Amino acid sequence: MKNEKILVLDFGGQYNQLIARRVRELHVYCEVHPHTMPLEAIKEMNPIGIIFTGGPNSVYASDAARYDREILQLGIPVLGICYGAQLMAYLMGGRVETAPVSEYGRTEVAVEGDSALFKGISANTVCWMSHTDYISEVPRGAAITAHTPVCPIAAFEIARENLYAVQFHPEVMHTVEGTKLLSNFVLDICHAACDWQMDSFIEDTVAKLKVKIGDGKALCALSGGVDSSVAAVLLSKAIGKNLTCVFVDHGLLRKNESEEVEAVFGEKGHYDLNFIRVDASESFLKKLAGVTDPEAKRKIIGEEFIRVFEAEAKKIGAVDFLVQGTIYPDVIESGLGKSAVIKSHHNVGGLPDYVDFKEIVEPLRLLFKDEVRKVGSALGIPEHLVRRQPFPGPGLGIRIIGEVTREKIKIVQDADYIYREEVARAGADKELGQYFAALTNMRSVGVMGDGRTYDYAIALRAVLTSDFMTAEAAQLPWEVLAKVTNRIVNEVPGVNRVLYDCTTKPPATIEFE
Repeated sequence: MKNEKILVLDFGGQYNQLIARRVRELHVYCEVHPHTMPLEAIKEMNPIGIIFTGGPNSVYASDAARYDREILQLGIPVLGICYGAQLMAYLMGGRVETAPVSEYGRTEVAVEGDSALFKGISANTVCWMSHTDYISEVPRGAAITAHTPVCPIAAFEIARENLYAVQFHPEVMHTVEGTKLLSNFVLDICHAACDWQMDSFIEDTVAKLKVKIGDGKALCALSGGVDSSVAAVLLSKAIGKNLTCVFVDHGLLRKNESEEVEAVFGEKGHYDLNFIRVDASESFLKKLAGVTDPEAKRKIIGEEFIRVFEAEAKKIGAVDFLVQGTIYPDVIESGLGKSAVIKSHHNVGGLPDYVDFKEIVEPLRLLFKDEVRKVGSALGIPEHLVRRQPFPGPGLGIRIIGEVTREKIKIVQDADYIYREEVARAGADKELGQYFAALTNMRSVGVMGDGRTYDYAIALRAVLTSDFMTAEAAQLPWEVLAKVTNRIVNEVPGVNRVLYDCTTKPPATIEFE
């Protein structure tokens, strides 16, 4: 892995990992660290550029996330985003106040002057705003480089000191020319060489895994999804037969999925892995009985996974390491530093306090979904596995609103199977990031045949996304949705209504719980 890197300092924003992903798209290595990272550690890291993220606080709050002004005097280019911009203004003697009108959502931004940061960007461009405070006065010597009708200082800079700040979020897909702005900062202002590739990640990661695990034994939590599959192949490349892959059927998988996973990774599959399939559906469903809170369900599922893995490890013998396919979005949504917890992922925030392994190994923890797919392709994993749509570790447990029961699992499995089958048959799946059926906890009156029904409503979800941190609802052809609806209400007992979710992320998440 190259020494050249961009440092993202996290001040508690929800898009911090997304900033890193955008930088890596430019083939520049990037790391995210909490804002508490010591200045000496930053100097030792020697980044070619620093980006301050957004955050939920006001710079004047007693518990506000702040940093020493000296970071702006290192001679390293700095870009502040949203709260990061306000913090830069505050540290340099500018003024930040509560805005007369908060801005949230798409906003037209007017670019002023001749800024290197806005090189090649339209004079009027659409950006994503999300702020309550605003910069009312720039620091001495700073130039205003953009504004909106509501926000008179949407961007400012002190170019001679390589200090830049924007009130909006260039990292999200809703900012039309955000990638260009970040490219200007990373390539033109930080002078990045753009030489970070997936091959270098694989080589570096395999070497580190060999050193970390040595002659020890590792157990990989294999779900059959792209993340755990790539993690398994990486580990196999590093430690060979000292790796055992355990596939836990928790009873919350998609229809026929358990058999499909074994067909790929089992004895007759494509890989020479120590593969073990465990049917633990009874224990999972027993633990979930009567539980309705989404976070509680996630944590129960996370802990039960660990207990099953611990039991299997004891059967194998001494196993020091547990391998998981955790990726960056899992980490950020489970909370990083002072970032808000959106939902605990079973392999991050859902882990119990005590785990009977020497260490948990997460070789993909610094990668986004599209980067994981690139690693999978580089490792020679078949394309149909690499491109498989994501499936959450808690499975259908978070696609069933409310209590999880066998009856509900069967309903959502059958509805989801029909939905995926018809979307694929119509060729409408090619550009979709994720699509699935979920079972709402709503029951409503219907008429089937000559009789009254009082049954569940199925919600269909399909999104367009490249990073899974932001997403747009896909506009599926009406004839496809009509066919899916007709099949579900006629073929799946207990369902008399089908709904389509049109919500973006944010404000919604992709999964329902």
